[in-house]
Amino acid sequence: MVDHEVDTPAGTAVVDADAVDRRGAMAVNPSDGVLARVRAGAGELTGALRRVAEHVLSDPEAAARATIVELAERSGTSPATITRFCRAMGFEGYADLRLGIAAETGRARSAGWTVDIGREIQPSDPLSRVLDQIMAADTRAMHDTAALLDLAEVEKAAVAIAGASRVNIFGASGSALVGEEMQFSLHRIGVAAWAWSDVHEGLASAALLGSGDVALGISHTGQTRETIEMLAEAGSRGATTIALTGFPRSPLAELADIVLVTASQATTFRPDALSARHPQLVVLDLLYIAVAQRTHDRAHAAFRRTAQAVDGHKDAKGATA
Repeated sequence: MVDHEVDTPAGTAVVDADAVDRRGAMAVNPSDGVLARVRAGAGELTGALRRVAEHVLSDPEAAARATIVELAERSGTSPATITRFCRAMGFEGYADLRLGIAAETGRARSAGWTVDIGREIQPSDPLSRVLDQIMAADTRAMHDTAALLDLAEVEKAAVAIAGASRVNIFGASGSALVGEEMQFSLHRIGVAAWAWSDVHEGLASAALLGSGDVALGISHTGQTRETIEMLAEAGSRGATTIALTGFPRSPLAELADIVLVTASQATTFRPDALSARHPQLVVLDLLYIAVAQRTHDRAHAAFRRTAQAVDGHKDAKGATA
């Protein structure tokens, strides 16, 4: 094994240059958006590779125009680090990375992305500016999620849920709210689904699962201990496990049979965990529709019956509150 020097702010440090190669390039689809790949992988990178990712995300257009030496200087690294970064992102070399970024930023301009979503929201910003920021961030997160999402994994998840005897959904805090939405949607079409946020109740329920059941764990970071424990318990009992996360190499994703990846766009007052909500709901809505397609007759009948059951509690047309 040969050691190489990687630039650091204080100078250089000797590191294992083969570490990235042993880990392998990130598990990405070549058709994924370049910037979406970088956002999804940045949290898993460290040191010099992390600085390259952050610099590319801070100004993609400048990165697309820069030579490998210029990008290395601006990110405080070295050309060798840039090359390793390209391999980690699934590219053969820097030229491919530059072309991918240039094409993506060009499409964004032509699509009318006039709002600078990288700009921090200030306390003095008018609500119209804040609304523009939120809309731009959510729109970009939706596009990035669509680029990252592996539809074959969605298909596998839909087939598993459609044939499941029981579906358990695990999540904590904000992810629990997303899980409850999914549970309600599945329940309306006749799928026996439960959502659990309390770890004791969730573990007890997971312990009763078995082959033919499904467990879905939701965590943007993929590092929420309670969710990991509940999904692991379900998997140990033979249930098919699904992870919905923003980090494909997180602990939650590593233990799941099926991984659904989302992207997010944080702003000053909405960190990643909050900005991930809409992309998570989009993916789960897609999964719900896919399940309904595969159980069409049963789903249609169940939805009609549940709609009729609550219809009497709706106000009559024209009635006042």
